[in-house]
Amino acid sequence: MNRLGLTPALALGALVLTALPAHADAAAPGAHLAHRDSYGTKATYAPGQSAHSYGRPPAGFTPVFTENVSRHGSRSATDSEDGDLILALWDKAQTAGELTGKGEEFGPKVRALQAAMAKVGYGDLSGRGKEEIHDTAVRMAERLPSLFSKIAAGGEKIDVVSSGQGRAVDSANIYACALADTDPSLTSLIGATRTDKDLLYFHKADGGAAYRDYIANDQRLASTLESITDQPKTHKAARSVLRRLFKADFVAGLGDSDQVAAATAVHNLYAIAPAMSQESPDGRGWGMERYISRSDADWFGYLSDAEDFYEKGPGFADSDITYKMADVLLDDFFRQVEAKKAGTGTLGAELRFTHAEEIIPLAALMGLPGSTQGVTEAKPYTYADNPWRGASVAPLGSNIQWDVYEKNGRYLVRMLYNEKETAFKANCEPIAKGSKFYDLDELERCFGRA
Repeated sequence: MNRLGLTPALALGALVLTALPAHADAAAPGAHLAHRDSYGTKATYAPGQSAHSYGRPPAGFTPVFTENVSRHGSRSATDSEDGDLILALWDKAQTAGELTGKGEEFGPKVRALQAAMAKVGYGDLSGRGKEEIHDTAVRMAERLPSLFSKIAAGGEKIDVVSSGQGRAVDSANIYACALADTDPSLTSLIGATRTDKDLLYFHKADGGAAYRDYIANDQRLASTLESITDQPKTHKAARSVLRRLFKADFVAGLGDSDQVAAATAVHNLYAIAPAMSQESPDGRGWGMERYISRSDADWFGYLSDAEDFYEKGPGFADSDITYKMADVLLDDFFRQVEAKKAGTGTLGAELRFTHAEEIIPLAALMGLPGSTQGVTEAKPYTYADNPWRGASVAPLGSNIQWDVYEKNGRYLVRMLYNEKETAFKANCEPIAKGSKFYDLDELERCFGRA
């Protein structure tokens, strides 16, 4: 293990990464932005803004602190359940001679994908995920060169903290290692990755007890999700997905719920495949989009988004149960900046690594773009009238960053959301119309901290 807690192989993977090739799996959502939604929160990461287009701070203001929270990078599936389910069905159909031409291809491809995920480790970072995190760290250093020079010169510390879950710990270590590689004089200032479950795994910590009860027992939630899923369109889409792989009589012999379960498994494999693109036989992707039509992928993507919307996001407009627990994380963002202003903080940067279960509620709590609109029972969540999309709100590697600037005791904050300059919520006033810079005092006022 090296000083940052990486094995030599992982450290090498963090520091000696090659440019990502033009993967077939990855290209589809990038080339067709609307279709990207079909991947939900399994969508792979891309920075939201060109490095050359960021606004300049007002004259005389210099960066004095930065902090972020990042979801871990692209990963394998968390278990083999989807592949096991569809392969059991595939084996049965093959024995009965009930496979289509595409179906004949599909089984071996799923077995290869399953083997690749098992080799990576279920739930662990893929090659692409390691690269996403590494490159995000490098871009942070490139955006704030004077800050990191100041940190190095002044001996300020860089704190690194994670949820304690493997893929978040690995993401933290890779990020820290990549940051140190941009300026080796930072190495001794970057602390070993520590764990804070209350801060970065709050949905499973003590602060998430009421939330967990809501997920397990709320009848309104259960009935709403059931009504969204159990629609004629879902059953039609499920049959359409399966008919690409299996002959009509075989599909007809499955019950409605079995059809939906099997089609959902196909979609889940399709959705995770881009995250595993580097582990494909040619390193360019798995081509899973061949086995599900765009319209069917979009529908099952919507169903996945609906579940995340109600269970983690804005949810019902008359309740904040899904996101109020994220206040512990928003509070930490403010505390770090306030400590810098008060002169009591010793950090130059605070780097946090977590999961979609934390990013999605924080986005709703902060009123970030796409996460401002809850729904009623009478008018449930649909793509037609709600902007929330998992692929935009919390893709793999998603992040929220606050950069802090100072001049003569005045502190300004600029937020990046997935590396895009982003306005704070509507009742926060920037320093000038159209600016993305905000007085710290104003943010404290509009978030109710003053």
